[in-house]
Amino acid sequence: MSMSKEQAVEVARLEAEAQAKAAKHVANMLARPDQLEKVHQLTWRVSRKKASVEAMLKTAMQSQLDGVRTGLNQLEKALLDISDIKTCMADMEDALGGVGEYWESLREVREENLRHSQLATAKENLKHIFTVPETVAKTELWIEDGKLLAAHQSLVDLENSRDDLLFELHRLGHNNTRDRDLLKEYFEAVNDLSSKMEKQLGFILMRTFATVRKNPRELVTALRIIEREERSDEDCVAKQKQTGFLPPGRPKRWRDVCMAKLGESVEHKMEGNQLEGRDENKMWLVRHLEVIRMLMLEDLRIAKHHLAPVFPPRYNISQHCISLYHRVVATRLQDIIEEGLEGQEYVSLLQWVLTTYPGPELMGSNALGLEKNLIPPLLTDTAVGRLTGSYLANMRDNYASWMTNTIRQEKEDWCSDRDPDMDFDGFFHTSSPVIIYQMVDENLQVSATISPELVYKVLLLGIEQVTRYGLMYRSAIQEYKASYFRERSSLSLFTRYMIAIINNCDRFEVLSQEMKSRWWKPGHHDNDGAGKFELLLKTFQEIRLESVNYLLDEAFLDIEAYFSDLLTAKWQSGSQAIDTICATLNDYFEDYQFLKPTNFELVISVAQDRVARKYITAMLQNNLLRRKITFNSQEERKSAATKIRTEAAQCKSFFKDVAGSMADFDSPFDTVSTLAEVLSSDDEMLSLELGTLCKRYPDVSHEQIFCLLLLRGDLARGDAKQLTAEFVAEGGTANRTLHARSILTQVNVTSSMTDKLNPFAS
Repeated sequence: MSMSKEQAVEVARLEAEAQAKAAKHVANMLARPDQLEKVHQLTWRVSRKKASVEAMLKTAMQSQLDGVRTGLNQLEKALLDISDIKTCMADMEDALGGVGEYWESLREVREENLRHSQLATAKENLKHIFTVPETVAKTELWIEDGKLLAAHQSLVDLENSRDDLLFELHRLGHNNTRDRDLLKEYFEAVNDLSSKMEKQLGFILMRTFATVRKNPRELVTALRIIEREERSDEDCVAKQKQTGFLPPGRPKRWRDVCMAKLGESVEHKMEGNQLEGRDENKMWLVRHLEVIRMLMLEDLRIAKHHLAPVFPPRYNISQHCISLYHRVVATRLQDIIEEGLEGQEYVSLLQWVLTTYPGPELMGSNALGLEKNLIPPLLTDTAVGRLTGSYLANMRDNYASWMTNTIRQEKEDWCSDRDPDMDFDGFFHTSSPVIIYQMVDENLQVSATISPELVYKVLLLGIEQVTRYGLMYRSAIQEYKASYFRERSSLSLFTRYMIAIINNCDRFEVLSQEMKSRWWKPGHHDNDGAGKFELLLKTFQEIRLESVNYLLDEAFLDIEAYFSDLLTAKWQSGSQAIDTICATLNDYFEDYQFLKPTNFELVISVAQDRVARKYITAMLQNNLLRRKITFNSQEERKSAATKIRTEAAQCKSFFKDVAGSMADFDSPFDTVSTLAEVLSSDDEMLSLELGTLCKRYPDVSHEQIFCLLLLRGDLARGDAKQLTAEFVAEGGTANRTLHARSILTQVNVTSSMTDKLNPFAS
């Protein structure tokens, strides 16, 4: 084969490159003189390598040539085969050329053969044709006597005779239906027999769980007949695909029919075991669910240990019964829910669905041996959510009713002539905190038998409702206080019941913390729950503080007039106002012995703040109803300041004596003494004393310093205002940064002469 010009040029180029590479390779190998001695070895090595490469090339070439030779031989053989096939096809076409003529000439033979086939079929079934009424009667008797196998065999013979005759008519291929209708009418009783057999089998399957223990042979017989009919259905359907003929009544699908009967029997069993209604027994639902549990567990145990050996494996009867009961019971519970639940019925149903059903008492029983993760939920999450929501709504309504009754009873106790209850430590209280938290705890205990998720929801609802009760409690307390101050003689035990109320608030906080420690699971609650709990505590803390003020309003109403005498001419001439105030408060504090220690300490703290606040207000505030004393000399100011310090020390000592071992607090009367120092200072020391006041009490206001300077009487209004501005800007305080708040924060004064202070203002 000659090469083209381009190919020759390419080969020449490749040879030149190979020679150049070879020359370079040889030059590298002989670069040093000592390598010349190895020329012989190098030549021998190259020769061996060349021989090896040539051998590989020859082998590859030989393999390619062998493949080409084999392919050529196969092509030659295929060509010969094609030629032979072509010849045979031509011979077949010549031989079949005259078949059409023979087809027409053999028409009569074909028709005669068809008639012969029909007559042969009729002859074979003559026995059944002439004995149909007798056979039908005998078969009916066997069905009634329970001889189902014999009855079924007779039924099969009758059906086969009918189907064979109908098939022969089908083969005729004409549309005359007269013969077909005649045959169907003649064998009409066979259809009735089939229906009776179907009903009998369905009746046996409906009593499956009882039959398998009492008469398993009867159940096995029914299953054998059903399996035979299933195979007959399959054969008829297959024959229909081939011939287009389907016998009457096929496919019967007796397996589906009988299994549906089994399902109906389970439905009737679940619906029919309700022994009573709500009107007859409040525990009707509990009893109904317990009967369902007992029946279901027993039947599933029977299905596993008794039905499984009897039914064919492909029925998977044990799993079928589990699915059947699951569906039927779920439907029954949905019906109960739609009919409406009341009270504890929500709890009973939720507990049964979420705990009893998947638990060891039913589906998780060792007798069934089911894996826990394979037990499906009885109700969907949506249905459980709706049921839970209804349960919580019902619980919310119950809370509203209970709390309304509790508040009403509480109000009746407040207005009665009986002393409040007293605990073992001798402190007054009422029963409302225990009643309220007993409600909450009972609901939590019930929800704990259902699921942790429900416990969380019930806990949040309880927190919300107790907070709501706190608002109702606050409103009732305000009405009680207003009623008392309208007519103090109408409520003789106001003081004692206010003490009980204050102790109740403390009890609410303690019970709330106990509830939290018992039911609050770390990591299970969100920020919303924590916020609601803090709101609950805050609500009763605020009610306690408000109640403390209501309690003290009674005492301060008796001593209010004595505060009006402070820093007046009467006071300067030797008034005993502070002695009277302390003595009166001491009498009231003796009644406060029924307060718990923490509450008594709070009352003392609030009382001394209120006394100090009123004293400072009397020092700084002028109004048209009360004219303060006017100082004309430094000696008068010093004398007044000395008396103020003495009275401040007297008040401080009084409250410490009353507090006893609880007297661990900063006295607000130290502030009164500091103000007295400013009042008594001379002109040279005034700025220093004001600086000390602002440093010690950063919350002192511009108006307070201004009024204090006006009280001195030695500064004009303009000079006092200018001096005040040097220490505190108008409308501000001495220091705007964060600092501890003193009693001065609670004192509101103004330099106007026309202001009138409410004696009950905080």
